Amino acid sequence: MDVVVVESPAKAKTINKYLGKNYKVLASFGHVRDLPAKDGSVRPDEDFAMSWSVDTASGKRLADIAKAVKDADGLILATDPDREGEAISWHVLEVLRQKRALKDKPVSRVVFNAITKASVLEAMANPRQIDAPLVDAYLARRALDYLVGFTLSPVLWRKLPGARSAGRVQSVALRLVCDRESEIERFIREEYWQIAAILDTPRNDSFEARLTAYAGKKLQKLDIANKAQADDIKAMLEGATFKALSVEAKPTKRNPGPPFTTSTLQQAASSRLGFSANRTMQVAQKLYEGMDVGGETAGLITYMRTDGVQMAPEAIEAARDAIVSEFGAKYLPEKPRFYTTKAKNAQEAHEAIRPTDFKRTPASVRQYLDADQARLYELIWKRAIASQMQPAEIERTTVEIEAVNGARAAELRAVGSVIRFDGFIAAYTDQKDEDAEDEESRRLPEIRAGEQLARQAINATQHTTEPPPRYSEASLIKKLEELGIGRPSTYTAILKTLEDRDYVTIDRRKLVPQAKGRLLSAFLESFFERYVEYDFTASLEEKLDEISDGKLAWKDVLRDFWKDFSGAVDDIKELRVADVLDALNDELAPLVFPAREDGSNPRICPKCGSGNLSLKLGKFGAFVGCSNYPECSYTRQ
Repeated sequence: MDVVVVESPAKAKTINKYLGKNYKVLASFGHVRDLPAKDGSVRPDEDFAMSWSVDTASGKRLADIAKAVKDADGLILATDPDREGEAISWHVLEVLRQKRALKDKPVSRVVFNAITKASVLEAMANPRQIDAPLVDAYLARRALDYLVGFTLSPVLWRKLPGARSAGRVQSVALRLVCDRESEIERFIREEYWQIAAILDTPRNDSFEARLTAYAGKKLQKLDIANKAQADDIKAMLEGATFKALSVEAKPTKRNPGPPFTTSTLQQAASSRLGFSANRTMQVAQKLYEGMDVGGETAGLITYMRTDGVQMAPEAIEAARDAIVSEFGAKYLPEKPRFYTTKAKNAQEAHEAIRPTDFKRTPASVRQYLDADQARLYELIWKRAIASQMQPAEIERTTVEIEAVNGARAAELRAVGSVIRFDGFIAAYTDQKDEDAEDEESRRLPEIRAGEQLARQAINATQHTTEPPPRYSEASLIKKLEELGIGRPSTYTAILKTLEDRDYVTIDRRKLVPQAKGRLLSAFLESFFERYVEYDFTASLEEKLDEISDGKLAWKDVLRDFWKDFSGAVDDIKELRVADVLDALNDELAPLVFPAREDGSNPRICPKCGSGNLSLKLGKFGAFVGCSNYPECSYTRQ
């Protein structure tokens, strides 16, 4: 009998049914060791030696695994197929060696991308050794995160009370959120007007056309800046004659997007289902680990932590068969579709997220799943199927119209589109498809070039420019991925850390930086700028990937980083708190000293009228106080 170790009891239960009585499948319940949060867990002076600790619950589980291994013929490590999974296998193996539980028994590592009988049995037939470079990359990441967090935290406690800690990657994510908030605060709204005409054809069919040029000048968005201008143009159009100059019907094709990656699944689940990033991964984990479906236990989707967009050849064939059976042969393209990722630093080691069996349609499995599981499975199934379908064929019609009133002239444009063949849209449309359809799906009546058009109404509508929106969890993950920061396995942990430490809160599904988060971000930008730069963090992630590929030695990466970082920390230790506060006063001026309605100087104390306001630090964090203290007791948070 062999012992098989996986992460979770659910995964163990599913795999146990496939392997039979010659195997004993045990769960590690995730990571079994961690770096203790105390001084000396990573020691740069001892060639980056690391001390690991085992908590009580993990100790009991490891004892159970060790006991089982002593009575077994061999050990098979079957944890997840990524850096974290490789690390769990390595930790288990290290502990078992320390316990002398293995003796000379064979140890092998197996990986599978889907928990189905075929995938598991194929993996068992193709064992390998633990991937040492992948473990090295894990060790480097853990050491980096520890060194940044544990070295910076004491500095923060002394220089910035209220800020508990700063992490290597979450500090960059926090900077994104804070920079966006500053952008919103600085944004000055501008008024602009849009003008549209409701026109009738000679056959009494009406349609809308928008003003695009006036007095020989092509109009930009903000060109009509006020009501007076808008009313002048409106009056001219109300006395004008209208003529269709040209009518162009142009066929276009819209291709489907690739199957989901971790980040695109989180984005789609957020916008369509209202799921948080964490909820999406919890539900996807259950679908991956195995569900009872009609008397059979099987994983319904492939591994859900991936930045790959490709599907295995057999999965593409299965998707093509399902397209014919579910939608009809006309929806099947002649050749399969292949995708490559656009994300910076993507590994593409794994397949995209897809159903393990395309014959399991959403309708056929719905009765076995809870509501959230059914909705997420349907999203994954439809997106994966759509990725192999025919393009949508759309006819886009553009009508250019001339309006003339005496010596004054204007140009208007009407745009409409008709779906001639829905193609992949029959299975799935994403948000940008829907937005485009809303914009252009007005079907235009028959309009002929050269014919006169009758004016029904002229409408002038006022608008104001909008600041960029705050990040949602999904849009922040998308931005991090675009910058090459974080990995599929870390996105949700980054967000959770920011929320748990009260650096951000979520309001109407948007991330709002809190005062302590903004103080911390401003502090890091002022004194550790290099370490919260997007390119620097992305290049470090790239180096971790190169360690995974065996191209870099992990301790060399740590030495290069630590040499500069420890010097920067030593420099900041010499700074007086007053110097820190002066820098933060300038960095956060729009937040700390917002403009007053009466136009008075926002840095002058409103109570005594003579003192200067500035940031102060108390044991509970930062506040604004008057320089005339104790004579003036004015404060605000």
